[in-house]
Amino acid sequence: MLREISFAGALEDFLEMMLVERGASENTIEAYSRDLKRFAVKANRAEFGPLDVTTNFIREYLAHFSNEGFSSSTQARHISTLRQFFGFLVEEKIRSDDPTILVDTPKRNYHLPKLLTEAEVRMIIGYCSGDQTPKGLRTSVIIEILYASGLRVSELVSLTLDVISRGEEYIRVRGKGGVERIVPINGSTRDALKKWLLVRKKFIPNGESSKFLFPSVKSRVGHLSRESVSFILKKAALASGIDPARVSPHVFRHAFASHLLANDADLRVVQQMLGHADISTTQIYTHVLENRLRSVVVNYHPLAEQKD
Repeated sequence: MLREISFAGALEDFLEMMLVERGASENTIEAYSRDLKRFAVKANRAEFGPLDVTTNFIREYLAHFSNEGFSSSTQARHISTLRQFFGFLVEEKIRSDDPTILVDTPKRNYHLPKLLTEAEVRMIIGYCSGDQTPKGLRTSVIIEILYASGLRVSELVSLTLDVISRGEEYIRVRGKGGVERIVPINGSTRDALKKWLLVRKKFIPNGESSKFLFPSVKSRVGHLSRESVSFILKKAALASGIDPARVSPHVFRHAFASHLLANDADLRVVQQMLGHADISTTQIYTHVLENRLRSVVVNYHPLAEQKD
């Protein structure tokens, strides 16, 4: 027999399951909570509880995002969240049917990511290497790690000292869903890391300790925030003569992937280092190969030299 439950109760049970059983990150939990609370407000106004929501109501709810000009990716995120939520209610026998099954997912419009050239990355790294102050060394190692490893900014700020190998040849990263991967780092990054470790304690109050690679006394979680990293990068870009609007942690992740592929790295290897579950996500970076492929056709195809 199905049990009556409120949105508040169902949401609490769902988020607990995501945290305990699926190991969802804090950011993922916050996103699910935010999206589902927004949906619950709309449903409650229409006098729908978790057991009463219909497919048509969900379609009308999603249509609102389209009418308001939200991107297809935002719409897709919301339907994905609702599918997870109602799927959970069915699995737990709280609800007998899933109202999201017949709801279409909007096609996502994939936009090519912003990209820094190899020369521009070298300009930023070169400028930062000239600043040997503690903050300068922190900026250098942050940029080196982002560009050498392709880490997400959430992965970077949550790095702990114990994830660095003894020879500092690689770092162990816990990514989305708690999945761990090993990412190698190059000599330049290792040098920057060694310099940073010598001054890292200056960012920790006397008598205290921190497990994080990038500690911060200003943050409630004990490490640099994602916003702080973004500010640090934009400041470095501006000082290097590059428009700060073009620079963000994710732009360095894009540069890592695109530059590797442009230099003949295997797509599957790049996928593993980025921590992508699906290779189709990695394939967006293959745009960097277009000019090279076009050149190959022009220069080597047997019909290329034929005149009209």
